[in-house]
Amino acid sequence: MGRCSPYAFAIGSLLLLSAVMLISGCSRKTVVVLVSDPDGKTGAVTVSNDAGRVDIDTADRATTVSGRQSAPKAPAPMTKEEIDALFSGALAAQPKPPVHFILYFVMNSNELRPESLQSLPAILQTIKERDSVDVSVVGHTDTVGSDEYNYKLSSERAEAVATYLVGHGVEREHIRVSSHGKRNPLIPTGDNVDEPRNRRVEVIVR
Repeated sequence: MGRCSPYAFAIGSLLLLSAVMLISGCSRKTVVVLVSDPDGKTGAVTVSNDAGRVDIDTADRATTVSGRQSAPKAPAPMTKEEIDALFSGALAAQPKPPVHFILYFVMNSNELRPESLQSLPAILQTIKERDSVDVSVVGHTDTVGSDEYNYKLSSERAEAVATYLVGHGVEREHIRVSSHGKRNPLIPTGDNVDEPRNRRVEVIVR
């Protein structure tokens, strides 16, 4: 990397390479903090240089390195206030977490249930507010029926939602449509089980 920053910031394990490159190329103090990702999950990072290494696998733990010949310090807790003060710029630059919606369907149909019909304006509003160009629409079914039947039905459900979005101003090229049939139930069941919560389309707005 060109310029060296006195601080590095790691969310989950997504920015591990950037943090390690900063440490390898800078003699100034570098602080690496591990925080949870937007979904609340915490990964792990390894911070290393010529003098040693430390592993961090707990959220809100930080290590400091003073140069290539100084081993990373043992991870220590960092408060939310300290993280916000040191990394306000990095935090502000992070992309917004995806927004998830679940729409439920009538059995053996691509007809939305009434309560899910009421969620459609909120999806459109979220896409508009984010100016989103990345919307996933994923169809699912319960486990009643054959694989072939349910794959076709889940595809029809996903396409019905995508068609609605396009009809209300969302660009078709901004929508990715896929279907899982009965292979990815929200509520795990045995085969041929009528579970209404599995008859769904998931919409993810990024």
